[in-house]
Amino acid sequence: MFFQTYDFFFLIFSYFVGSIPFGLVISKLIKLSDPRFHGSKNIGATNITRLAGYKFGFLTLSLDIFKAVGTIKFAQFFYPDLVIWVSFWIFIGHIYPIWLKFRGGKGVAVFLGILASFSVELTVAFIITWILIFFIFRYSSLSALLACVSTFLVSYFSYNETMIFLISALNLIIFIKHFENIERLIKGKEKKFF
Repeated sequence: MFFQTYDFFFLIFSYFVGSIPFGLVISKLIKLSDPRFHGSKNIGATNITRLAGYKFGFLTLSLDIFKAVGTIKFAQFFYPDLVIWVSFWIFIGHIYPIWLKFRGGKGVAVFLGILASFSVELTVAFIITWILIFFIFRYSSLSALLACVSTFLVSYFSYNETMIFLISALNLIIFIKHFENIERLIKGKEKKFF
């Protein structure tokens, strides 16, 4: 696949959209202490919920999902050949935002936004798995990780190689970003959500 100049510009744009740290922006707007230094020290929805309550946690989750859905839907209309790459760079922007010295979120909300842009089946698989695991074990991290695995399994049996590759790559990055959570889960030291 050969990229035109405007293709590169849109991929760069996708990275910058992905790198908008909504959790940190919301924290500043409501005069909350910097979430990077409190709780799990993450700017994602789970930590914002713990620090500021469900309303602001849900707002963070929604905005992180929307930045993926909005950009990908735009790409599907104007740059249909780029949607996989756009998805990847939105995700990378969220994980490694230039504004925060490349230390961003763990990618789960943006991953859900990517799923919602492509597939009802993958989105439903993610949400149902997350809900089931969360209400059984009450670990947000475990719920997210197993929900991601469920999307890989569904994509493996139902989608083309390109989509399988995207889901696999994003799953791998999410697991790497959750390495400390996985260690704590194994040792029984991970904090339950409630």
